[in-house]
Amino acid sequence: MKRKKILALLMVAALCVGTVAGCGSKDTESSKNENSESSTGDSKDDLSPITFKYYNADGKNGNWENPVAQAITEATGVTLDISYPVSSTGDPDEDISLMIAEDKYPDMIYAKQSVNSLYEAGALIDMTDLIEEYGPNIKKMYGDEFEKLKWGSGDEGIYQLSYAGVGYQTLVTGGNCQIQYAALKENNYEYPKTLEEYEALIKQYLAAHPKTDDGLDTIGISMSAADWHWLITLSNPAGFIADGAPDNGSWLVDDNYNCIYKHVSDKEKEYFRWLSRMYDEGILDPNFATQTDDDYIAKLASGRVVAITDALWHYGQAEATLKAEGKLDKTYCPLPVTIDAETKAPTLMYQGLQVGYGLAITKDCEDPVRAIKFLDYLCSDEGAVLYKWGVEGENYFVDENGMRYRTEEEIAKASSDPDYGKNTGIGNYTGFPIYGDGAVDENGNPYTPVTRESVIAEYNEEQKAACEAWNVEMLTDIFPQPDEFETPPYSPLWAYATPQEITSNVEILNEIAWPGLIKCVTESVDNFDANWDKLIADYEANGLEETEQMMTDFLAEKIS
Repeated sequence: MKRKKILALLMVAALCVGTVAGCGSKDTESSKNENSESSTGDSKDDLSPITFKYYNADGKNGNWENPVAQAITEATGVTLDISYPVSSTGDPDEDISLMIAEDKYPDMIYAKQSVNSLYEAGALIDMTDLIEEYGPNIKKMYGDEFEKLKWGSGDEGIYQLSYAGVGYQTLVTGGNCQIQYAALKENNYEYPKTLEEYEALIKQYLAAHPKTDDGLDTIGISMSAADWHWLITLSNPAGFIADGAPDNGSWLVDDNYNCIYKHVSDKEKEYFRWLSRMYDEGILDPNFATQTDDDYIAKLASGRVVAITDALWHYGQAEATLKAEGKLDKTYCPLPVTIDAETKAPTLMYQGLQVGYGLAITKDCEDPVRAIKFLDYLCSDEGAVLYKWGVEGENYFVDENGMRYRTEEEIAKASSDPDYGKNTGIGNYTGFPIYGDGAVDENGNPYTPVTRESVIAEYNEEQKAACEAWNVEMLTDIFPQPDEFETPPYSPLWAYATPQEITSNVEILNEIAWPGLIKCVTESVDNFDANWDKLIADYEANGLEETEQMMTDFLAEKIS
């Protein structure tokens, strides 16, 4: 057995030395052969102790000593020696660059956006043959979307397993826009569906409540746009609201799969014109483009901001403060607002498997077979449940119908303890292949504790009152439903690890868009058209057409 493993490693070294893609982009067949050779001496039920070095670019503080990790080791024999980015900012690029420069890698790696660099360096092995022989659960998990795991660009190899939750359903959302429940209540819970209705409701509430109960000036709309958060509060909502487009990062994709930089859209032009008018009228916070993100969150937490266009994960910290202070009516209701009645809010649309980020096995892995078996276990029903639910009898229980459930005490602990994941190991290791919230097994048993029923059970009084007024079970029931949209044959474009040239070009366009869009909004409405035309001209002078074509070609390769 040892001789065969040594031979395999020697073959890997011989094939990888002196060539950029010896185990990567240009020698797929060689990688397959290496993997097959290295597997010959391993038994399928080998549970002997083995430690794999695992680099996790997400930078969580988890170790491998918690109950879930120990249970995984008991089931597989595998222990992970986990390392995280050394950069104080959590940026993995420095680490990845050093790995490539030294041509030395951990056994497995979750590299996020740096995966392209590793691929081009020949650092990743093609897992195709390993999955075929040892990965039935991997194939089962990804199911109809398994083919999306292939690298593309003329390479049919599989170099990473997507980290995104397979079969994910949107059960909790911030929607396209948000408004305080207090405003909804005073409008008899008639919720806005268009920008015109949204504007009317905001103005109505401002007129009735120019100051808060604490004596603070009420603000109609606020944003955080002085730093990278402009992408969250200013850029992304434009695509959702104006174009009715799902989240493809900086891109719109037409019916012919042409990629268009989204901030040239005619509909977005009208959305930003609306924002400009809101600024002129004093509805939009005059400090939206200059305040720090901390100041923005503090404003929301004070209860003085009626409406926002934000992502739930971002404004959720402000809501936690409002809830703690008993100001539930000042928290935010998600809304399916779009620019007009004909445009559908794409909030619940399933965009397909996200494949840009994932877990890979490197050419330095000491035992690729054991590694793929470990990943296959994580994809099994047993492994998936263990990772997302925890240890049966401790973190969850099974009722007389075979359905998993958590106690109220465990639910409270999971929602209130910031170290819950770290201490239990539940959902703690970003990069693992997982099922998404809402996904169920063949018996209808959910793979994660987040279900339609669990979400409804945790609604507060304001959320319950809104659902009752609307005669729905869930807040998301007022949105266009997933079956109203077609799933595209590609992953969300933001998830792809695009070539560096495209990434650099988009960064240039975004650097133009950020101050340019703010100028369009903050200067007089009378100057809007001239400012917008200048912005388009700046895009065009800085590679707009070329970048759009490059991204279109890139997408074509992914779906060919």
